[in-house]
Amino acid sequence: MTVMKIAGAQLGAIQKAESRESVVKRMIALLDEAASKGADMVVYPELALTTFFPRWYMEDQAEIDVWFETEMPNAATQPLFDRARALSIAITFGYAEKTPDGHYFNTSIVTDRQANIVGKYRKVHLPGHSEYDMERAFQHLEKRYFEPGDLGFNVWRNEGVIMGMAICNDRRWPETFRVLGLQGVELVTIGYNTPSVNSQMSAEGLEKRLFHSDLSLQAGAYQNSTYVVGVAKAGNEDGHPLMGGSIIVDPDGFVLARAVTEEDELIIAECDFEKCAFGKKTIFDFERHRRIEHYGRITSQTGVIVEV
Repeated sequence: MTVMKIAGAQLGAIQKAESRESVVKRMIALLDEAASKGADMVVYPELALTTFFPRWYMEDQAEIDVWFETEMPNAATQPLFDRARALSIAITFGYAEKTPDGHYFNTSIVTDRQANIVGKYRKVHLPGHSEYDMERAFQHLEKRYFEPGDLGFNVWRNEGVIMGMAICNDRRWPETFRVLGLQGVELVTIGYNTPSVNSQMSAEGLEKRLFHSDLSLQAGAYQNSTYVVGVAKAGNEDGHPLMGGSIIVDPDGFVLARAVTEEDELIIAECDFEKCAFGKKTIFDFERHRRIEHYGRITSQTGVIVEV
């Protein structure tokens, strides 16, 4: 299959008290809408099953574990998998994963159209901090609750398309897209939960955040000649606003579809994966033009080192 209709299923706010079962019902409603529009695949956000819990400081491990899934699918998510199978639609979504040996990751999975999980990704670039910060207006404790992903940036041939995944902050790092691009990726799906305007941020600040999100996704798409689908969790979660701005980007970096609300909202675009070939073979042609002898710093150091 070289042409697919890809839908981005933006989710509005999920409150702390909202159950996974109620969220899954919302996800299924968007899945049904996508089916009515002929979608072949639906992309959901990061941590799609719960509120963005890293905004709260917790010390009790049992309190933390409540937010994590120990298997996928599980009782709460099985109806989503069953519906996707019945509709013959592939899906990808993010969740908090606790492994059998006690490791904690910010994870996403992708299925085929028979609802079989064909790929798993664990978030590599964790933002935020690990201890309570008295100076912050709100906490961002991903480094407290998650370990950096240990699976790397992989791709899977799924439904005839080479697919890769990333999560939220990963989209701001060009290395994410380049490693996927060097494996011939044709579709990158990225879910995110990004804070929006608050008491210390103007409307202009929100506009800049949306611009930077767009910039990251569009640049990654163009520079690696791949479709990119970035899907947000949005709206006011227990007093903590998240921005929307979900978009679908083509291999030339142009936005094909954009969400206009901060609610549950479906965006959709027809993606012709033959269009990835021109950039890969003609505009960039990595094999002919990359000069890896000059790129050593990218993997030999982390922070900036000034030598002049």
